Amino acid sequence: MTLSELKYIIAVAKEKHFRKASETCFVSQPTLSVAVKKLEEELGVTLFERRKQDVIVTPVGKKIISLAEEIIERTQDIKTIAQESHGDLSTQLKIGAIYTVAPYLLPQFIPEFSKQFPSVPLMIEENYTHVLADKLQSGDLDIAILSLPFQEPNIETMPLYREPFKVVVPNSHPLAEKEGKIAIHQIKNETVLLLGAGHCFRDQVVETYPNLMHMNYQSDRLQKTFEGSSLETIRYMVASGAGISIFPCTSLSERDENLFQIRELAHKDQASRVVALAWRKTFPRTQVLEVFRKIIKNISLPCTTPIE
Repeated sequence: MTLSELKYIIAVAKEKHFRKASETCFVSQPTLSVAVKKLEEELGVTLFERRKQDVIVTPVGKKIISLAEEIIERTQDIKTIAQESHGDLSTQLKIGAIYTVAPYLLPQFIPEFSKQFPSVPLMIEENYTHVLADKLQSGDLDIAILSLPFQEPNIETMPLYREPFKVVVPNSHPLAEKEGKIAIHQIKNETVLLLGAGHCFRDQVVETYPNLMHMNYQSDRLQKTFEGSSLETIRYMVASGAGISIFPCTSLSERDENLFQIRELAHKDQASRVVALAWRKTFPRTQVLEVFRKIIKNISLPCTTPIE
């Protein structure tokens, strides 16, 4: 059994196709097929059911491939530890962030990180929380920036900062003329524009204000048919007068003051979220986590409260 053979079976399981797997491994298909067959004979099990168009991973194959992924990951960790012991910090970092954090944090974080560690390449990905979770588990990501609660096996988290939610109201709306904070009961009959399913911020808003969402769905308002794919879309929908929305405060800036009115929620209705780092317990570059925490702490993020 060799590391190459383990990489081959992982590729076949991922691609569900021998030819595609050989291409990702940069070997010929016969070479990969022979190696996989040799490993199956050595282990005395069938890892894949071969079909004309694709392959199916057998139950025992799933268990073995899961261990193979862990072994390959740990061998890379060995190389990383060895490199960093010699002062080599040039190993690439694969970072993920949820859609409602990435555009507002990363443009400040990346330049500062690159200034301090110019030899460390960063690979950045925006995605949904559940996708980032899967990629953390598989090793496709090293670190994710997301919001709590986030509970996954083999994953650690580090809270970074807390940010409140705010209400955004069209300039033409009657509430825009009123001073002070807005209570949830004041917007119970309004069209509330939300992010679509899959966005954790949407889930947090719905969970925090269930009565508001329930009343909104009982009406015949736009919320029934419109759910934005991004905060940017919703931003301009609100500006057009299509409805109101609830935003995380870091997503709002001075440019929005001409688009709509930004209001705080009344104290009893005020909600917030905690943004955190997440990583595998086996992630070897623990000093990087502290670097991330310090840089983010020193970034000027409006209306947030750092968590020590």
